[in-house]
Amino acid sequence: METEILENTQIQEAADFLAKGQLVAFPTETVYGLGADATRPDVVKDVYAAKGRPSDNPLIVHVASPEMVWEYADNSYKPLAQKLMKAFWPGPLTIIMPIQPGKLSKAVTGGLTTAAFRMPNNKATLDLIKTFGKPIVGPSANTSGKPSPTLAKHVYHDLHGKIAAILDDGPTKLGVESTVIDLSVDVPTILRPGMIDSDDLLKVIDNVNSDHHKVTATEVPKAPGMKYKHYAPSAQVIIVDDVKDFPEAIAEYSKKDASLGVLATDAILKEVPENITTFSLGDDVYSASKELFAGLRQLDVDHMDYILAQGFPDEGHGVAYSNRLNKSAGNAHYKN
Repeated sequence: METEILENTQIQEAADFLAKGQLVAFPTETVYGLGADATRPDVVKDVYAAKGRPSDNPLIVHVASPEMVWEYADNSYKPLAQKLMKAFWPGPLTIIMPIQPGKLSKAVTGGLTTAAFRMPNNKATLDLIKTFGKPIVGPSANTSGKPSPTLAKHVYHDLHGKIAAILDDGPTKLGVESTVIDLSVDVPTILRPGMIDSDDLLKVIDNVNSDHHKVTATEVPKAPGMKYKHYAPSAQVIIVDDVKDFPEAIAEYSKKDASLGVLATDAILKEVPENITTFSLGDDVYSASKELFAGLRQLDVDHMDYILAQGFPDEGHGVAYSNRLNKSAGNAHYKN
């Protein structure tokens, strides 16, 4: 199969591929997603196959309007969900709710009685869903476990020959996946942090549990990114929490018989020796979140064995950044 690169205006072509039961990668404000008809179990299973994704890892259902959700979700959750939709949709918030019996296949839900819904803030993709006329599933458009794609070329690198097309809309704006909130429990609970944090949510709803649930080995996760290894390049990532430790960490890993890359903000990179391969995270945690996956991917392309990555405090936007970076590093931190 030859994977076509479509311009962001070629909406009808992308919709035609979906109508034929084929897979199309699409842009969002967070990362690129891998789209398929959410109402066809046979096609949804192709998404798992293309990504090499475990079948008990549920998929997010992408919609073009809140109204589209209520064709599938339990309407008793409508009052609470509508508050969140009005405040944050279209945008980087995924909402988990129980679904109406038989409305979505187990291939979408991972066998659960809940499903995750999101309305992305990207005109090309909203137009695609409207033109297609049905919701589409949309896990990140990458090989399962690898850093998520923030450029069309990242998708092509991982999935060319496995999917029909990529709808190219340039670089994504946020760079980390959506916040996931579960409304099916007694207290709405954040299952995956993103750029919408608990403080943002508490401005809209009365109570939010931000203690992220840890999934056991035998448990089916309710949302992506909870159970399996995620966001990991081939290189071993080491998190440097205190920027003052970078010179010592670089000196230590430079002595190893291995290649070293540094992923950090510009202020840190100014002090890195010229013979070390680097990738800029910009100036702050917001730009670092946007560039994190692109940096991990580029340093992998550069065949690094080790990547020293800058850590940020686990607060505000740093919560989402730290979540992704810790998963990519397997929680490996530099200790001086």
